[in-house]
Amino acid sequence: MRVFVTGATGFVGFAVVQEVIGAGHQVLGLARSEAGAYSLSGIGAQVHPGDLEDLGSLRSGAATADGVIHCAFNHDFSKFAANCELDRQAIEALGSVLAGSDRPLVVTSGIGGLAPGRSATEEDLPPAGVTSFPRVSEQTAVLVAERGVRTSVIRLPQVHDPVKQGFVSYLIAAARERRVSAYVGDGRNRWAAVHRLDAARLYRLALEKAASDQNPRIARYHAVGEEGVPMTAIAEVIGRRLKIPVVAVPQEEAVQHFGFLGNFAGLDMPASSALTQERLGWHPAGPGLISDLEAMGF
Repeated sequence: MRVFVTGATGFVGFAVVQEVIGAGHQVLGLARSEAGAYSLSGIGAQVHPGDLEDLGSLRSGAATADGVIHCAFNHDFSKFAANCELDRQAIEALGSVLAGSDRPLVVTSGIGGLAPGRSATEEDLPPAGVTSFPRVSEQTAVLVAERGVRTSVIRLPQVHDPVKQGFVSYLIAAARERRVSAYVGDGRNRWAAVHRLDAARLYRLALEKAASDQNPRIARYHAVGEEGVPMTAIAEVIGRRLKIPVVAVPQEEAVQHFGFLGNFAGLDMPASSALTQERLGWHPAGPGLISDLEAMGF
């Protein structure tokens, strides 16, 4: 297949490009800079100039592809709502090109907030109506699927390797700035996690599965390697590696301490990938989050 990948130069997207090429497919990767284009060319991908704000570039890239993997998202959380709207528009633009064809679309979403108080499964659904949370990647993917696109949603937890670790990277930054490694409340809340290369393999398997199916549908997959890593365990590694105290922060002070991350730092967000593993034969094998934190160059 010829696969159009958005976010192709990003932390997850670049690994996806390598995985897809390694499986024998061709990749057309979206790049907004010369440096990004150079990186993609270096691993054998074709470059498609453009970005999320240029919906025309998204449509033209999708028009030449046999399938699309949408990894791009602007993680500038100072304008989170605006970036969520860009994401919604991007998914709609990609879907408009694929509608009525047999070409698959794989969309990226998240784990958080699906099942408060228990481990989320692939069968849990996000709110269908308007909520206070502005990211609606999955809800938009459902609408695209209703227009005849074979759509799959990859729900990501904390994606990690020894360089970056999702929200944990922001915890490290906050710890460096404040000279304490903090968790919220009793720190018993858990975050699901997955190694970056395991996540990349899941994107490829989801794409290939959708391409081989006979009927347009919506499929949901969990890129979860570890069901839930306790917040205290994360804070303790950060504290030890930075040689700073580990402290508890009351929930009401979380935003003051962590900034935007305070809205998430106390959430319990475990998740299972049992159905994903059964349906796709995907078995995460990479190091765990704590192992990657221990291997990180602080």
